[in-house]
Formats: sequence, C-alpha cells, structure tokens
Amino acid sequence: MEQMIDYILQFGQLNQQQIDLIKSKAAVKQIKKDEYYHEAGKITSEVIFLIEGIMRICYYNNKGDEITKYFFDENHFIADMNSLNLAIPAVEYIQAVTDCGYISLSKAALDELSMTIIGWDAIVAKMTARGMTDKVNRISPMMADNARERYLRFFTSFPNLANRIPLSYLASYLGITQSSLSRIRRSVR
Repeated sequence: MEQMIDYILQFGQLNQQQIDLIKSKAAVKQIKKDEYYHEAGKITSEVIFLIEGIMRICYYNNKGDEITKYFFDENHFIADMNSLNLAIPAVEYIQAVTDCGYISLSKAALDELSMTIIGWDAIVAKMTARGMTDKVNRISPMMADNARERYLRFFTSFPNLANRIPLSYLASYLGITQSSLSRIRRSVR
C-alpha cells in the first residue's frame, strides 16, 4: 500500500487522515500469469496500481492478429480512462505477463475520494498527464526507427522489462516477427 501512497504523493500533498481514507478504499489483489485482468467489450470499474509484476495492453487487429500495445511494470496506475469515466466498453485487453500483485480502487471509491479530498482531482489530473506523457515518449520515438533500433531503444530504456517479457509479446510490441527479434538479439550480443 505504501508504494501507491508514495507514488500519489509525488503529485500533491495529503495529510494523514486523507492517506488513511485512500488506504481504507483500496484492496490488494493478485492475478496469475497469462490471466486477463480486463477484456475488450467490458466496462472498466476500477483503477489499479501495479505493485508486483508486468501487465500488457493488447488488442486484435482486423486480421485477427494479437498486437501488444504497451507494457506496465511496478509502480504504475493502469486503467482505461475512457471506459471508466464514460462507462463505455473497453476496446483493449489487459493481461498479466507475469504473476502480479496490485491495489485496486473502485470507481465508487474514486468518486468518494474526489468529493472528500480537496485537491484530489488535481492530483489525479497530474498523474494522468504523466501517464500520457510517458506513453507518448515510449511510443513516438519508435515510429521512425528500424526494427534493430526499436529493440535497442526498448532494451536501453526498459532493461528491467526486456528479460521478463516473452519474446512473442516483445516482438508484437516492436512490430516485428519473433524470428526477426531472435536474429536481432543474436546480432547485438
């Protein structure tokens, strides 16, 4: 729980009573490797904070191919904000890449925190902005890179993820085949 509180405190001040309220609304949960935390077509009902493990965001393209869009590791909030805020079905899946532990805050709990804690909405806005910036900074540079450069950029930027993710997911994320990824990995060793 402290990991999540420490993360939130990077974006604003909270007193002990407010921290205790947040903790009282949160639940610690687990999910096993390869299980789907959330599926496309369902409405998101909570936000989670990953305390252990790796999750991925994925979808199926019009050819039926599974595409990995994004990875999350420890100390990150995960939610489909459009689905959560607008009560519309999500278009992507969230899957555990490894066994994961996370903290969940329901939509009702978030609404209560918003009404109770002065400045909560500003904290959430700052966290959301940081998440969006991180996402853009992670994806945008890869658009112009060739496959080898994308792999090297990923490995340099996220060394703690590179060896914890199955090659099939990493290849999908990088937009290359698994055999191409294997060749690239051999050539850089």
